[in-house]
Amino acid sequence: MSDPALGLLMLSLIIVVIMLGFPTAFTLMGLGMVFGFTAFYDPSMPWFENKVFNLMVQRTFGAMTNDVLLSIPLFVLMGYIMERGALVDKMFHSVQLAFRRLPASLAVTTLLVCAFWGIASGIVGAVVVLMGVIAMRPMLNAGYDVRLASGVITAGGTLGILIPPSVMIIVYAAVAGQSVVKLYAAAMFPGFFLAFLYLVYVIGWVLIDPKVAPKLPEDKVRAHVRPWVQHVANQYGPRH
Repeated sequence: MSDPALGLLMLSLIIVVIMLGFPTAFTLMGLGMVFGFTAFYDPSMPWFENKVFNLMVQRTFGAMTNDVLLSIPLFVLMGYIMERGALVDKMFHSVQLAFRRLPASLAVTTLLVCAFWGIASGIVGAVVVLMGVIAMRPMLNAGYDVRLASGVITAGGTLGILIPPSVMIIVYAAVAGQSVVKLYAAAMFPGFFLAFLYLVYVIGWVLIDPKVAPKLPEDKVRAHVRPWVQHVANQYGPRH
């Protein structure tokens, strides 16, 4: 089998095996070893002296000694701490109150929180899953269109791979031998500009078709304050 045919076969098997539900990491490792062994097979040499085994050890050692990749588990740790501290729930509620007068305030809040949460975690899957748990039900209960509710979550989740700091940029910089700082500087403006375009699209859609995002009732856009805060406000606040 020729090398191009071998590469196409490997790509096809990767897609098929991942669609069957096997973990991506073990799929790539297993298929890489199998096709690497096939590509470097030499009948005149013992099978355990195949070059793929040496390459596997060298790549593993190279990844372990790469200082840039050290930031990935630290990003995961930071995202885990924020998730366990329920900071995203409080952020979602606060941003919703801040933008309560805008059309589709829940959708706008979801996009903004996805952008900030993507900055903190740098991972797409974590943002989509977490925002799906937090924001999907409130939007559906408020009468939002399913396409709008699911679209803002999936679109906002993709911002995590572009807005720095991003795990994807770190991995690309490590593989391509590029500067992480330069890639961050290059991705900063496109990431925030893409988030801005998402916001313009959502608000424009709602202005054209208000039925996809009904206005929230008045009790849903009021901030609940503690009794002593309300007492101080009544005592010392402006009197009409």
